[in-house]
This record gives sequence, structure tokens and C-alpha cells, in this order.
Amino acid sequence: MENDPNYFDTEVFEAKHMKKTILRFIRSMGRQKWRLTVVFICIAFYTYFTVMAPLYSANVVDLIWNQIKANQNAGHPFRITWELGGRQLFLLLVMYLACGVFYTLQSFLMAGFAEKLNLQLREEISRKLNRLPLSFFDRQQPGAIMSRATNDLEKMSEALQTGLLRLFMAVGTIIGSLIIMAAFDWLLTAVFLVFTAISLLAARAASRQTLRYASRRQDCTGRLNGLIEEAYSGRMLIKAFNREEESLAQIERAAIELADASEKTDWITGAINPGIRIINRGGQVAIAVLGGFMLLKGHLTPGRFQAFFQYANQAGEPITELSYMINSLQSALASVERVYELLDEEEISPDPETPLLLPRPKGDVDFSHIRFGYDPSRPLMKDVSFSVKAGQKIAIVGSTGAGKTTLINLLMRFYDIGGGKISLDGTDTRDLSRRGLRQAFGMVLQDTWLFEGTIAENIAYGKSDASRDEIIAAAKAARADFFIRTLPKGYDTVLGNDAENISIGQRQLLTIARVMLCDPAILILDEATSSVDTRTEMEIGRAMNTLMKGRTTFVIAHRLSTIVDADLILVMQNGTIIEQGDHKRLLQTGGAYAELYNSQFA
Repeated sequence: MENDPNYFDTEVFEAKHMKKTILRFIRSMGRQKWRLTVVFICIAFYTYFTVMAPLYSANVVDLIWNQIKANQNAGHPFRITWELGGRQLFLLLVMYLACGVFYTLQSFLMAGFAEKLNLQLREEISRKLNRLPLSFFDRQQPGAIMSRATNDLEKMSEALQTGLLRLFMAVGTIIGSLIIMAAFDWLLTAVFLVFTAISLLAARAASRQTLRYASRRQDCTGRLNGLIEEAYSGRMLIKAFNREEESLAQIERAAIELADASEKTDWITGAINPGIRIINRGGQVAIAVLGGFMLLKGHLTPGRFQAFFQYANQAGEPITELSYMINSLQSALASVERVYELLDEEEISPDPETPLLLPRPKGDVDFSHIRFGYDPSRPLMKDVSFSVKAGQKIAIVGSTGAGKTTLINLLMRFYDIGGGKISLDGTDTRDLSRRGLRQAFGMVLQDTWLFEGTIAENIAYGKSDASRDEIIAAAKAARADFFIRTLPKGYDTVLGNDAENISIGQRQLLTIARVMLCDPAILILDEATSSVDTRTEMEIGRAMNTLMKGRTTFVIAHRLSTIVDADLILVMQNGTIIEQGDHKRLLQTGGAYAELYNSQFA
């Protein structure tokens, strides 16, 4: 069966450090090397039988042809017996069966090798993502990270199962076939090589055009996907401003551009194969004419004549496919390199070998001369200090970008400090494991994060072994039980990724119930009631007051009316605490807090 060059990837990306990537990829194979070794053994046997079968068939055809002529001259009917033809045909059949067996075996083993290596690297990426600092995710787009674990590894797996396997088979088949072709007749071999060179030049020229059109198609695809995602995410805004027609027109223009680019790409990709085959067929015609003339002159036997055509087909197809195979492997190698770049990203500092334990955290927090910067050369915090006693309510206020969230991130060790010391109950947080530290905290953010699953599963996200009674008790405390019971399946109602089957306020109530179930020593509230109506806010406020009793609570506040009862208010600006104290004292001081408060209630 003739192979199709169009099968291979037309987008070529080259690895920046090819040799280094190949050596590391070999090391990544680990325990899977035995599969690859067996594959190479199978390829060797497959190549041997593939090359030797036509040679043996030449002898079989010549034997039968000579027997036919001898019987015809003697006036006897021609018969194939076991001694004359039968045994030889059987051995030829065995050789072709051996080719099929070794081809099937090597394909099966290579598929297993590729997929197990794919799984191994995906597991490494999964573990790596859990060890990466938040600063890595801050500078990366989610789609780019996902692409490493999906598209890049799929391209690697596909290239191993097709490009690499076929490349090894092609190299062996081409070398063996050309050697025997030259031994048969150097002139016919020269004709074959001339037409092969022409087809290679044509394929190279066409592939350049293919790459150019494929690149344009990728750009158009990305633009169309972006517009569709934008239209879906912002559908309510589009409708509110009556921009449906304009949005649709944009998408239609992008779709037309993509269709035009795809049409040109598909046309030239589809034209390569027939064009190359026409050249190859021209070479076969030339070989047939010249070979036929040599056959009539007695310079070539019928067996060698037909065997030469077999070798021409065996060598011709792989030669014209070599550039596509190499392109596919180059792209796969670049994909593997991108995976290794992710695996080489700087990780968070490791937890101590023997971390301290705080079985019952009280909630005393102390920041002592903290220094921190997302970029070490540009520190955001230079000398931040404050102390909190267990059970106190601390409010953090300031304009956007003042460093409020950064302060909380440092408290929970989402980022490591550059200097100073953060203590929990007198223990340096760096002496605790991150898991142990974060078990002392409960967070309710302004953005509600719910996951695909039932309402009960979402509430129990931080305490997976919670009983149904505990889940219901937490929901009641968060004033969420009533609306949950109005849903068709109650606590077993399934939420989608965006939880669009419940309102924004109801989502927030569920996140509050989630924290209540965990019963943490320290609460972090980031404007937790900003998304609910006034009546719901009052109910949540009462529930929060109950929840905050006896617990240290950090509140990131934008509405200062909600934090006038705070024990300590931290006023931040450009990453620094410029004022701290309670509401009354800060108003009397007449500084930044007083100005901010008066601006809200003027």
C-alpha cells in the first residue's frame, strides 16, 4: 500500500537545543527502553525480510520462467511441484508473512512505549505544577500551560508512533533496496535516482508553500477562537449594548479568512501527493521502457526485471516522505523541549524535612521587618511589621495595587518572603509544612470558585470526609440551607464549571459554608459580601459575627463601613503599611485613613 505524505504534520517548529533535548529525552525513557530495544530488533528483522523478499522472488520467477520454457520446448505441460516452484513460493509467502508479523509487533510495542512515556511526562507535569510558585502562574497564560500537558505531549506521542517508526524503517529499506538495485543494473538505478531527485526538489518547494499557508491558517484559527470565546463570555454585555450584529459580523469575517486560508492550505497539501506521484510514475515508465529493452536483449532476466520494480516502489515512497518524517520529528522534538522547559521551572522552596506541628493553632500572627518583591531587584515591601493577637479582627485597606492581597499571600506562604520573619503562634511559618500552615486558614474570596460536582461536594471541598449532617449544619450557619432545599435535587444538585444554574450571591453563600465546615483558626475575607444584596449581606454578617468569635480574622475591605469595629486597621500604600490602629484612633490622626473614610461618607 502506498503511504500518504499528507499524513505528517505540516507545521514545523525546531528545538532550540536539539542535542541536549535528545539526550534528556533518552534519559526520560527509563524503564521503557526495553520496549524501544525490542522495536529496533523488530525493525531490523522487518527490514531484512522486506529487502530480501523481492530478491528471492527474482530467483523464484526466473526458476518458473525457465521451467515454462523448458517444458514448452519439450512439449510437456507446465506444472509447479513442491521441488520445482512449490517450496520456493512457500518460502516467499513465509517471508512476506514475517514482514507482516514484525510490522504489527513493532507498531504495537511503539504505541505502548509512546503512550507510557506520555503518561510518565504528564504525571511529572502534574507533580511539577503543585511545586511551582504562584509567580510562575502570574506570568503564564492558562492555555499555554495546558498546551504543554496536552498538545505538546500528544504531538510527541504521535511522532514516535508514526514519524520515528517509519523513519527507521525507511532508512533501512532505502539503503538495502538501492544496494540491490545497483547490483542488478547501475543504469536503471541511475534513472531511478534522477527522477527521485526531481520529486524531492518538487516536494521541498511545495512544503515551503505549505508551511506558509499553514502558519496563516493557525493565525486565523487563533483569531476566530478568540472572537468566539469573547462573544460567549461577554454575551450579556453584547446583548445589553445591542452589539449582536457587529459581533456576528466580526466572527463571520474571521471565519471567511479561516476558510480562505484553509482552502489554500488544503489545496496545496492535497496537490503535493499527486504531483510527486506523477513524477514517480514517469520514472517508472522510463525504467519500464529501458528495462524492457534490456530484457529483450537478454541483459536482464524476467525475475530481476519485476524485482527491480518492487525495489523502486520500496525505495521511492520512503525517499519522498523523508522530509515529512523529519519535519514531524522536528516539531515533536520542539514540543518535548517545551515540556522540559516547564519541568525545569524554578520551584518553591522545599518544606523542612521535619516540620513543626501546630495541632491546635490559636491565631497569634506576627510580621517582623518583612521584605518582599515579585521581582527581587524591585522590592515591594521593605520593612513591614505588625502583631495580631488571637481572636482579633484585622482590616486591610488601601487603593488598588497597594499590596493588600500580597500581604495575605505572604501570610499563607503562596510566596516566600525575601527577608524578615512571619510567625504563627510564635512559630516561624517556614518551619511548618505548607499543608500544615494552610490548614489553619479559611478563605472567602470576592471571586467565587466552585467546581463541577454537587453542592454537597463543593461545601465539603476542604473537608472531604465530612458527613451530610456536618455539611447541612455549615450551610445553615451560612444561611445557604434555605435556597439549597428549593433546588430540584437539593444538596445533590450538580453545578457546572461556571455554576450558572445558581445566582452570584448563592455561589458566595456556598463558599462561606465551605469555610464554616473547615472550622479554621484564622479567617481571610476578601470583601466576601460584595456580590450579595443588602438583606443577604445582613444575614451573612450575622453568620460571620458568630464564625469570627474566638478566631483571628483578616478582612480585605473596600467599604470602610464594614470594618469600623476592627481591632486593628492596616492602611497600605505601594506595598507599605503607612498607618495602623483602630478606627477611632486613625480618624483622630487625620491621615490617609481619615481621608479615605471621609471620601466615602462625605
